[in-house]
Amino acid sequence: MTPKELKYTKDHMWVSLSEKEGTATAGITDYAQSQLGDIVYFDLPEVGTRLGQFEKMGEVESTKAVSDILSPVGGEVIEVNQAVLDSPELANNDPYGAGWLVKLKLGNVSELENLMTGEQYEKFIEQESA
Repeated sequence: MTPKELKYTKDHMWVSLSEKEGTATAGITDYAQSQLGDIVYFDLPEVGTRLGQFEKMGEVESTKAVSDILSPVGGEVIEVNQAVLDSPELANNDPYGAGWLVKLKLGNVSELENLMTGEQYEKFIEQESA
């Protein structure tokens, strides 16, 4: 279940360009949530935080581990998903929908070229799982 229209990182984050030009939505992938197990907590950046591409933007805690969350693109945080902070299991149940993490105003759209397509990401997780 890898949506083809999204872009992906090697750290198992996804990003989608929003309808509003110059903005993007980011979250953890279905593969990431399945590896983490039951997610119990997110620590996410505040609105207004500026992030660089692949810079730490927070943490996710599951019943198995605590892991860093790295921003798939650089930019300014313009919205944080309060629903996922209140109910972290949304990222387990709907990682590409209700379980999104942040919305960003992109600093440099060309950074999307540093990310994988859905097909490339599927090959990447196949190799990582082997």
